[in-house]
Amino acid sequence: MAADLQVLIQKFQNLSEDDLKEEDTNVFLVSCQKCLEEEELTAVLEIIQDEKNQAFVRNTGWNLIGPITKCILTNEPGNDKEKTCLQMINGLVQLCNPKEILLGVLEQIDEATGDPICRIILLFLQPLQSVLLKLGNKKAYSVGLSLSTLHSRISCLPVPYTVEQIKEDKYSLCRCCLALLPFVQPFVDLISQTPDITKAPDIQEIRKELLTFCFSCLKFPLLTAQLKLAEDDVDEMPFCVFAEGIMSFLVSLGESLPKVLLQHIHKAESLENGDHVPEKETYTADAVACLSYLLFVHHIGMDAFPFVFGPSFVLTSNMEHIDVLLKRTEESLLSKGLDLLEHSLLRVDNESLHEELLDIKAFGQVIQDLVKVVTLCPIEHLRKKGLSMLQLVIDKLCVEGKYRLFRCLLKTSNHSGVEGYVIHNIKNQIDFALKTDTPNKWFLGTRLTPLLHMVLSLQEGAETDLLQNSDRIMASLNLLRYLVIKDDEFSNETGVWTELHKIELQFLKPLHTGLNMSRAHYEAEIKSTNEKKKGPHSKTVCSVTAGGTKLPDMTPEMQLQVLQSAIFTFDLMESVLARVEELIEVKLKSAPEEKIGSSKYV
Repeated sequence: MAADLQVLIQKFQNLSEDDLKEEDTNVFLVSCQKCLEEEELTAVLEIIQDEKNQAFVRNTGWNLIGPITKCILTNEPGNDKEKTCLQMINGLVQLCNPKEILLGVLEQIDEATGDPICRIILLFLQPLQSVLLKLGNKKAYSVGLSLSTLHSRISCLPVPYTVEQIKEDKYSLCRCCLALLPFVQPFVDLISQTPDITKAPDIQEIRKELLTFCFSCLKFPLLTAQLKLAEDDVDEMPFCVFAEGIMSFLVSLGESLPKVLLQHIHKAESLENGDHVPEKETYTADAVACLSYLLFVHHIGMDAFPFVFGPSFVLTSNMEHIDVLLKRTEESLLSKGLDLLEHSLLRVDNESLHEELLDIKAFGQVIQDLVKVVTLCPIEHLRKKGLSMLQLVIDKLCVEGKYRLFRCLLKTSNHSGVEGYVIHNIKNQIDFALKTDTPNKWFLGTRLTPLLHMVLSLQEGAETDLLQNSDRIMASLNLLRYLVIKDDEFSNETGVWTELHKIELQFLKPLHTGLNMSRAHYEAEIKSTNEKKKGPHSKTVCSVTAGGTKLPDMTPEMQLQVLQSAIFTFDLMESVLARVEELIEVKLKSAPEEKIGSSKYV
């Protein structure tokens, strides 16, 4: 076939481009394709490189990109045949019309699927860059089309997350990301080296395309990518290198990082005010959240960030971005949101955040997000991190802010564990107020009274599901026990002794009744289950509901263990309740009734 091709090309050598006919082109392409299929690659390469064939190759050569690409994919990466094919591509780049070559190359990249995606990208980046640089000043559209095509292809690949996956780089996403940096660099340099881009509309258009690409990369893969590794592995972390490159591009393109971070706040304000906001954005919420994460957690690009913003302002600004991350369910995004919140909070002094911050919508949303992470996230280490972040928020708020937050969480969390945690924090604040001489008495006296009534009550009275609310009830009992022990009945700094009669009606009496009802119910269930064990269906699977939750189907033996665990919980509550009542009775016997109000204990 190679000999036939040589005879054919000699026929066309003396023809000008105007003399070439469509059938001549088709015969040439078919012949070249057969040579490539039969792996007679040298013959095709010699035709492309022969100066006598330049006119003919210039006119038809770009049609060879597809067959050459197909030939590449049929050979092993890195072998001599692949190198020969790349020489053909580079020869065509030098000879053919740049726009035609551009379309041919982008077509091959756009059609790549599965495993060949990264191989095609890595092979064609250098030729594609050469073509774009040959286009002159009118190349903004071509640069944008190339970058969007490349990004759309790598977006089809899974992002490696674990250290092992990153090192293996099975789908070569890491290699592609690192290769994109030198590919983009000349176009960024073109912008940064232009003295005044306002006088160069074409340069401005290229800048827009580059910014779009950079923010697309922040959204994928950097939003999902793992950037935290052991210290020994930092230099081997490709996504860190890629993140540094993208942030460097943004700075070189003259992008104002503070303006980008704050623009979503202005957008939210505009929406609330009914102002029009363009639908199409370069700066998507996910991308800007990732930008904030890179800046404040990994300090990538921080050299270009002015240190004129106070810690409280940075925290408030980041709440919008933290909310974006915490509303997602992916482990990598939740982890980034928690890390960004932590680093933003650690810059702030304890008890320095004003209570008015709680009126900011994004701040309240982040609190709700944390509660959802703590209560609903299936990943244990994220639940623990979420709880520690909730505590950090509490620590950073001023006393009035803590008070408002506690009331809010008790009203809205609808989770016994969270409410129990809040009540424990209330106890700590009361303890601090009793031990220190502070003029701010939010956790003492009349200001504390509404909070005490929220805590020391059963929402549904005696019919409250004690198992489902066991964390809250135990925390409330422990708080009441603490108050009775620590607050002298004569000084009555917390007001607990004045409110004792209401506490008795709203909490202690209903709890007594509820415990008796619950115990009787579960003891009856235990008796019924024991009878099933003795019967012929002792291994039969049955369903059971405990604490308001339907449990997985289980045998009578398993059901019995659950029921006995419930009885143990009631015993524990009853024990603490008895101790609280004993302490109250002892203290009230030593105090005059008119001093502390009417109660059954006097």
